[in-house]
Amino acid sequence: MELWQNQVKKDVLAAKEANAIALFDHLPNIIMDLADIMDRYNTMADLNSDKSYFEILDNSVHHGRHRATTANYTVEQVVHEYIIFHRTLSEFIFMHDGYNREMSELLKYVIETSILKSVESFSQSIQEMQEKLIGTLAHDIRNPLAAAQLSLEMMEQDKTGEWAEKTRVSAQRSVKKAIDLIEGLMNGITVRAGEGMLLNFEKIDLLTDLKWVQSESDEIYTNDIILESEVDKIEGVFDRTAIRRLLENVIGNAVKYGHVGTPITISTIDEKEAVEIKVHNFGDPIPEEKQEEIFKFMMSARSDKKSVSESWGMGLTLTQIVAEAHGGDINLVSNEKNGTTFTINLIKYFNEPGKRRAKLTFTMEGI
Repeated sequence: MELWQNQVKKDVLAAKEANAIALFDHLPNIIMDLADIMDRYNTMADLNSDKSYFEILDNSVHHGRHRATTANYTVEQVVHEYIIFHRTLSEFIFMHDGYNREMSELLKYVIETSILKSVESFSQSIQEMQEKLIGTLAHDIRNPLAAAQLSLEMMEQDKTGEWAEKTRVSAQRSVKKAIDLIEGLMNGITVRAGEGMLLNFEKIDLLTDLKWVQSESDEIYTNDIILESEVDKIEGVFDRTAIRRLLENVIGNAVKYGHVGTPITISTIDEKEAVEIKVHNFGDPIPEEKQEEIFKFMMSARSDKKSVSESWGMGLTLTQIVAEAHGGDINLVSNEKNGTTFTINLIKYFNEPGKRRAKLTFTMEGI
């Protein structure tokens, strides 16, 4: 593994910054299973029914999914890693007088099949990530368009013109929001390994955007949406559109699953280097064993079973991506007594102003 690691870090661009644990991933398991197979077989007869062989293929699938969440990897680099793996292992076996024609054919067959499985898994993971990211953005676009349509219908029914200006401003604001989301949708089409949506960081007063979301949410929902802040300004480098969407998703779910008529409270704690945003609602608690699953929808394996994360909305996965892109995180506390609180932590100057893609730094389910 050390020989392989040194060669990969030299020849594979994406591996240069990876630590040993992330780089090795499932390859030690593959080596152990290969050793077991080579100890028992001189030919490929009965290999396709061998338990160790299937474990190699299973580890290859996991390896491909892991590389899909590691920044800068491509299909070519995944294949290149296996080629180096094959060459390094062959040279090692040859040095220890264990190499022959039958062993060469066996090793070549297993490695080539592993490449196919790993590449297939890598490509499928990127496709799933892209589909879910685009699906989430498309889902979010429906809300402002529906709000704009409602405003236009109200204008049509307003015979006196009393509400004309207010509904015009509301429709205009909703259409602008939809256009911003469509830009995000277009950026979501070009997803790369380990990366999600494109973010635009700029120095802003974040409290202005929190007030904007609170005001708009208060107009939409029957629940009172309350914003609590002990400061008048929260300056830092943030993606304001992403933060707004993050907050809108959390508030929307708080309203959906909270008790009818109870207030939704947004509170902020402004610190020197970070800001903490809490969204609290009263309602039935989320079961403790389901709380982590809520944030795993984006990278979970395909399944016909409806997960708790889907019932809570795909947008909650994006909240995690956005929080981590700002150097922070999001966590959840939910119980019968105190209700449900989502806490979003953001580092004020984690980023420089400008555009960059968010990295998918969370662990994939099932790996």
